[in-house]
Amino acid sequence: MSKRILAVDDSKTMRDMVSFTLKGAGFEVLEAHDGQHALTVLGDEKVNLVITDVNMPNMDGLSLVRAVRSHPVHRSTPVLVLTTEGDAAKKSEGREAGATGWIVKPFAPEKLLQVVQKVCV
Repeated sequence: MSKRILAVDDSKTMRDMVSFTLKGAGFEVLEAHDGQHALTVLGDEKVNLVITDVNMPNMDGLSLVRAVRSHPVHRSTPVLVLTTEGDAAKKSEGREAGATGWIVKPFAPEKLLQVVQKVCV
């Protein structure tokens, strides 16, 4: 059975790029356009990984990370942050929120797959 990944980004182009890369490697991909939508898509459904942007409307990525960490079903689900934000303070805030890893956009598809395969449970 293929591993399921939730890709969360308010940019449809970015979601499409992430989805294309992951599907090409054999992953099943769910998509959400912001953190609030991601929580609806997730519900109590099991995913192996969440990949989220930081800057999104309605609920930003770090708030999503905190919400995922507080949900009993998803508490131990790895969460990668894929964002244009690269400063140390923001990364530290991400770690404190519970992010598993941090990738700065633009990303190389090979690098994304390498990190995903490393953290995907």
